[in-house]
Amino acid sequence: MKLTLTGIFIWLSLSFFAQRTNPHQPQPGQVPNPEAFINTVEQSLYYFYNDYIDNNNYDSVIKALNYEPNQVPYFSDEVYCQRLAKMNEKTSFHLDCNPISLSTIRFFAAQRRGFAKIVLGRSALYFDMFQEKLTEHGLPIELRFLAVIESGLRPQVKSRAGALGLWQFMYKTGLYMGLEENTYVDDRMDPEKATEAACKYLKQLFNIYNDWNLALAAYNAGPGNVNRAIKRSGNKTTYWEVRPYLPAETQGYVPNFIAAAYLLTYHAEHNIVPMTAKVHNAHLDTLCLRDGLHFMTISKMANWEIEDIKELNPIYKTAFIPKSEKGRCLTGPLEKINLLAGVEDSLYKLEKSLYAPQPIVQPTAIQVVPQDTLNVSPEGVVKDSTAKTPQYEVVHVVKSRENLKSVALKYNVTIDQIMEWNKLRSTGIWVGQKLKVYTNEAPPVVEIAPRQTPPPVTKKYYSVRSGDTFHKIADRNNVTIAQLQKLNPGININRLTVGQQIRIK
Repeated sequence: MKLTLTGIFIWLSLSFFAQRTNPHQPQPGQVPNPEAFINTVEQSLYYFYNDYIDNNNYDSVIKALNYEPNQVPYFSDEVYCQRLAKMNEKTSFHLDCNPISLSTIRFFAAQRRGFAKIVLGRSALYFDMFQEKLTEHGLPIELRFLAVIESGLRPQVKSRAGALGLWQFMYKTGLYMGLEENTYVDDRMDPEKATEAACKYLKQLFNIYNDWNLALAAYNAGPGNVNRAIKRSGNKTTYWEVRPYLPAETQGYVPNFIAAAYLLTYHAEHNIVPMTAKVHNAHLDTLCLRDGLHFMTISKMANWEIEDIKELNPIYKTAFIPKSEKGRCLTGPLEKINLLAGVEDSLYKLEKSLYAPQPIVQPTAIQVVPQDTLNVSPEGVVKDSTAKTPQYEVVHVVKSRENLKSVALKYNVTIDQIMEWNKLRSTGIWVGQKLKVYTNEAPPVVEIAPRQTPPPVTKKYYSVRSGDTFHKIADRNNVTIAQLQKLNPGININRLTVGQQIRIK
């Protein structure tokens, strides 16, 4: 429940940027510029509302406080400071109660409350795992709020600078922390791997500064910027002393973190209405695969929507899980993973039947290659069958106005299959492109006619008449000007004479 207020923190930052006439707005300079969070909010809001729209469940604690549904409570600075002091007793962070942090808290608590409701739903998917990882590394569990600031708890969120994932790693920093990226996977979007990397990186930063607020500033701006700010400050040792010398975005980073930590802890007191979690971490399990698999295969076997597979496995950049020596893993609801684990051999057979047809030999006509049919029961078990399903390889030449969808419909296959068979990295195709397609509908057999000697090439000429131009001659003989020029390389097309012979064939 405490997680809900995390979202308030992010969305409220955007609110400050957009609503400069709000009566609750802090004085200039008190609340940091939130531009760095706008991209995160823009990307995450769409997904959040798609997940939780029309869900109006209230938290039981809020009900117990007898708040009206739309009531926005206000508290004195003394109450805020007392609550922060109580939080400081349980954490190694310095959640300072000063005009800057108070202004940020007041503004976030008064504006953009809806985003906070949605973050609670997402936090149920990640916060238990965050706390486990942070505890393993001996780090304060309050660092879980950092992922809310960075990504809004959306692994797919990408910053304008290119940072990606729950913890917003840049590409080079991700590589440095052991996060892999290739055509098929990006570990920055893997919740567990990215969280493990974030824990290691945050520990390194704390060991440099021995102060969590400065470590957070370095996480945002990089150690180089923080070191320069420390030097310009006269080698001060605390964040608040160094803060005026930091980049503008980083000056707001720690106040935002403090506001998030406070609101997440006291969301019920602020009448924040949490959404029901769509998926909870405790309801998930993992199956590590010994071979490559397409999402379509998994979907057919387990009656599991492809979009839901993608949602819980953001590490995969395409709808394919590649084979790996270390083993690639699939995350999903307990019932889906248990089903797949029980029929794993059948899962690979189905994958082979869908995506790995036998090589086809083509002498003078297309040859039929029989292949065993795999019948899938309602429980997802592949059963042997004596029935045979012929498969044919067809080379489709893309025509004008065709796209992958129309080609897939023509041959009764999927877009993903066509992309896999032709190793396409996008759905864009062009006229004249040749696409390999496997289909169960037999194409017409091509009869090979006996080879014949082509007739000798004959030349045809045109005699220029009065008033003729190269353009008129081309039109009259159904050829283009370019073809006409190619046939008459030594002729000046701007100086034709009556009776001149122009080759037209």
